[in-house]
Amino acid sequence: MNKYEIMFIVKPNVEDDARAKLLETLKGVITNGGGTVDNVNEWGLREFAYEIQDFKKGYYTILDVTAPAAAVIEFDRIARINANVLRQMTIRR
Repeated sequence: MNKYEIMFIVKPNVEDDARAKLLETLKGVITNGGGTVDNVNEWGLREFAYEIQDFKKGYYTILDVTAPAAAVIEFDRIARINANVLRQMTIRR
């Protein structure tokens, strides 16, 4: 298993409860795939350098995870098809 840093941005108009549920769902993708979520760092609402899908701001969250590659691939797939996630990026540490 490798260590990864996963950053994703959630739309600013998503309610706090829905954003917390989305975070738990995405963390569950990693844990169900045999990995662990080592740290969750919520940066909060930040302004973008340029518009993304007509939004000027978004909620940033960074996950430090230890997981097999298959779990990270599944995370990317789920994040890509979720309508509330604007962007995601995964870096192998």
